[in-house]
This record gives sequence, C-alpha cells and structure tokens, in this order.
Amino acid sequence: MLKSIIDVRGLSKVYYLDQIGASTLRNEFRRFIGHVKGSVNQRSRRDDEGQFWALKDVSFDVEAGKVIGIIGRNGAGKSTLLKILSRITEPTGGEALIRGRVASLLEVGTGFHGDLSGRENIFLNGAILGMTVLEIRKKFDEIVAFAEIEKFIDTPVKRYSSGMYVRLAFAVAAHLEPEILIIDEVLAVGDQQFQKKCLGKMQDVSSREGRTVLLVSHTMPVILQLAHRCVVLDNGRVTFTGAPEKAVEVYLSGARAGSSVRFNVEDTPRKYVGTFAAKIIELWFSRALPIFQATEDFCFVVKFRAAQRISNARVSMTILTSDGTPVGSCFSDDSINLDADCEGEIEVCLPRPGLAPGAYFCGVAIGKGSHKTGHVDFDVVLETLQFEVCAAEGEATAVSHWCQQWGRIVFNDLSLRQLNEEPASV
Repeated sequence: MLKSIIDVRGLSKVYYLDQIGASTLRNEFRRFIGHVKGSVNQRSRRDDEGQFWALKDVSFDVEAGKVIGIIGRNGAGKSTLLKILSRITEPTGGEALIRGRVASLLEVGTGFHGDLSGRENIFLNGAILGMTVLEIRKKFDEIVAFAEIEKFIDTPVKRYSSGMYVRLAFAVAAHLEPEILIIDEVLAVGDQQFQKKCLGKMQDVSSREGRTVLLVSHTMPVILQLAHRCVVLDNGRVTFTGAPEKAVEVYLSGARAGSSVRFNVEDTPRKYVGTFAAKIIELWFSRALPIFQATEDFCFVVKFRAAQRISNARVSMTILTSDGTPVGSCFSDDSINLDADCEGEIEVCLPRPGLAPGAYFCGVAIGKGSHKTGHVDFDVVLETLQFEVCAAEGEATAVSHWCQQWGRIVFNDLSLRQLNEEPASV
C-alpha cells in the first residue's frame, strides 16, 4: 500500500493574545506606562484567557496526485494550516509529515525579493526548491509565457502590480515541478481570464502530471470542479473530510445556518415603493441548501398577503450576480387571483435558466402586467434568495470552464444554415 504524500497528525497552533514578554517597542512602552502608574503586571499571559487556538488537533491524509480542497469560514484556520504545511509557521503541537518538494502561493509577493527582477526571482525560487540552474532554464520560457509578463521580466518585482505579482508567482509555483502545490485564495487577485487559465493548469498538474494540490477557496463551484476530496475546518477543528459535494453541504449549512434558504422580509425596507395591494411576507427555497446545478430548474416559494381582491396577479424576478450586476429578468406567464385579507403561497419556477457557475441573489416582485404590456408593482423585495450555481455532471466543457467576461447566461448552441453557394470567380 502506497504511503500518503502528506500525513497531518494532531496538528495544533496556539497564539497568545496581547502577550507580554516579547522584547518589542510596544511591550517596553507598556511596561514603562505600568511602572509610572505603579501597577506593573508581571502575570504571564500564557493562560486560557489569553489563548487563541487557530488549529486544534487537526488530522487528515493526502494521497499523491489528488486535489484537496480546504474550505471554511474566515478565521476557521485555513491559512494557518497552509503556513504550517509550507514550513512558514511552526505548530504548537502535533506533526505534519510531507514527502516531497512544496511550492506555495499564499499571499501576494510571498517568496519574492522586491529588489530582484522577475527573471532573478524565477531562479531564486527554483533554487529554494532544490532545482539546478539547468532545470530552471528548461522551464524558464514556459513560465514567462504563462505569466504573460515578457516585457517586464527584467524589471524589479517591487514595481509590479498585484496582478503581475500573482501571474508570475503562480507560473513559478506550477512550472518548477514541485511534488506538492499549495494555493490560497490569492488567485482572486488576478483577472477572470487568468483565473480560468490557472484552474486549467491545476487540473493538468494533478491529472496529467500526478502532482498534489492543496487549494483554499471560498468559491464553491471551483471546489466542486477541481477537488477530489475536501477538508472542512471550523474554529480550528476538522468537521468533515470526504467527497466535495458533501463537504460543500457541511460548509454551507454551518456558514449560513439555514438562513440562506428562508427569507423573512416582513420588516425589510423596500427600495421601490409599490401600491401594496399585496405584500410579500416570506421567500424560501424548497431544498436544504441553496445550490442549483446549471441544468436544473430554479424554483422558490413566495408567501404573500393581499389587502384587496386582485385578479391576474403575476410574479417577476431579476437575477443579479454577487457583486450586484443584473443578469436578467423574467415575468410569469401564469397569473393567479388573490382574495382580500388573505395569505397564500405561490411556487415559482424558472425552467433551466442556463446560468454559469457562480453566486447570485434575486429581486422578487408581485404585481400585474409584464414587460410586453407594461406592469404595476404591488411589492418589490430586493437582495434576497442568495444561491449558488455549480456545473452539472457531464457539463464540464460547456459550463464549468465558463469565463465571467462572456456574461452569466449560457445560451443554447447556435444553428447555422447555408443559404447559397456560388463558384469562385477566377
């Protein structure tokens, strides 16, 4: 049986908050102030009250040639774990056995010397990984081409933009043939086209070159697309290890605590004032988690209260990306009749909207009419129904590699019909 390439056993890391004892200007100043007041506190801060456990008894294995997603909320311990595995930070307890060379991309500029040029930093990083000059030269042109910084390769990297930094850093980490590649959320600094390029490279590194990738990301479609297995961290502890689909469910259920599937909007301020002949009270998804595959229908429930009898009421909806960019709007073809002083529920379904993977939210309205006839809104609720779209199985080439610069809707394939054909003139 082959050994795993990474063995993490009981890994823990504690930080001492407001620790007094280190010889720093700040602490010396505090001692001085305490002496003036006659209240020098000599008590050690190494007690439970002053401790913060960034990691606590973390254990898992990583098989060679696999992509491992590490997910969790901010402060869960993800970056601390990667720093320990990268030998940047020492653990307080436990051990991490690593069998192979490690290349890390944790923060913009990590591992680079600002006064050295891009060319010199490539050779510096290769030397740190234990590569010979000849080995680095064989990869040099490929690294520069991937990073797309040919014009600036001999410029000191301290003059690079953050995007240029990331492009070169990723190219160096991915091409200098480490057995283990560790990537934090730093790729979010790059533009969308380069992010797509990096995702493709990570797939190649794992599937074709047999190298191991540890990836931290808050973008669940990326995790579902790339990872073979996931580790979920919460408050410094491992809460789940296993299949990415289940890991994402565990992460989202903990991170959103159920609030993301049910939205009570009774007291929500309305940006657009309607007639309030009917009012939206609550919205919810009829599923445990707000995750939809790219090929399935998008459905939710609207609970309303009518102030008067209304005939032919319709529901409309606008879908927006997580940054507030409108994707598209739609009106219901069907209409309903509402009795005065009553409450009711409407199930609304948008058949196969064809959204690219990503995070979205909705604005929902109840009213009369449509975009064709003109419409009157009774009530409009904004920034509700947060949800995510992930690539469906079998849609990897069509959807999961979608570039956001192309837009957020995946239309059906174009059809072509040749109208005529004439012989070419001589």
